[in-house]
Amino acid sequence: MHLFKNIFGKKEEPITSYIDFWNWFQKNERDFYNVVKKGNNIEKGFFSKLAPKLEELKEGYFFLTGMADDTTAELVVTADGNPRNIVFVEELVQAGPKINGWKFTALKPPSKIEDVSIEMAGIHFNDKNLFFYSNDLPNYPDEIDICVVHSDLNNDNRQDITIGTYIFLDNYLGELDFVNIIDNLQITSKIEAQKQLVPIAKLKDFLIWRQKEFTEKYEGIRYETENDDYSILEAELENGNKLVAVVNAHLLNWDRQASHAWLAVMTIKYDGSYNNGMPNSADYETLGNIEVEMMTFLKDKEGFLNVGRQTANGERAIYFACKDFRKPSKVFYETQKKYANNFEIDYEIYKDKYWQTFERFKQN
Repeated sequence: MHLFKNIFGKKEEPITSYIDFWNWFQKNERDFYNVVKKGNNIEKGFFSKLAPKLEELKEGYFFLTGMADDTTAELVVTADGNPRNIVFVEELVQAGPKINGWKFTALKPPSKIEDVSIEMAGIHFNDKNLFFYSNDLPNYPDEIDICVVHSDLNNDNRQDITIGTYIFLDNYLGELDFVNIIDNLQITSKIEAQKQLVPIAKLKDFLIWRQKEFTEKYEGIRYETENDDYSILEAELENGNKLVAVVNAHLLNWDRQASHAWLAVMTIKYDGSYNNGMPNSADYETLGNIEVEMMTFLKDKEGFLNVGRQTANGERAIYFACKDFRKPSKVFYETQKKYANNFEIDYEIYKDKYWQTFERFKQN
């Protein structure tokens, strides 16, 4: 057996924790450093080995690399702008060891405007051909709605310019601020522009001002749901199945909704084929337990509000309004793993300051 092991080599242990990953990285870091330093064959010599290890840990890690200076290789781990993965990127990098010759960065950092110049599909993106203006929305005064204008945009290159502009802003503003501050973004041409154009170099200062204004307005606001009333809404769908929603009626009429601007929605699929789209008694009980469990971690006093749930067509959606996306990202992910053998579970986390997602419940 000893000879057998020598011939075929020892199988690597699976990566199940941040410590596992960094232990593996440290064993290979000199080879990786040399690949990055030389700048040749980085895909094969580094990325193709790094990617499957991060995939073992969790889906949703992306990365960039290069030399930060003559002696320091930098690995930037990014969530590619997906809020539900940002906390895991931050935790991974925070758990990283000190390694001589390496710098580890969580999320794409902001850059000075003069350092951001991108070329994609033969199109340039820089401070000479990008501009912006802000839209004022009377019904949604706290929304930061930005229109970015590229001088060369036309119908033929609209898609390429849209993608390139997103990449430019990601690098200019930094990944976290791009995700956290801008609520709505449109990309348009000079001909389509409806307001005076402002140089893109002034965008960062404008966003800092708007975000400071927003933060000061809603700082310290908390909501307690203990004494709230809940409404039960029922409907019959076109296919004859039932729809049942239970929502916090008081919360849906709260005038400070923008203070909890992030919505976290978990969708759980169950077998509804025998009960007009509704769960059987056993699944109904388990679904209820899942929601109660999540509420023990996502407390209203800490900025996580259980708005309600909707059940129909073999799916239950559970809604939380949140002050931040990090904790719900972790709670939802752990819940998904825990009940993976019971149900197919997915979730999304997105910005919706005015809770427009719930308009259908208000109307009914």
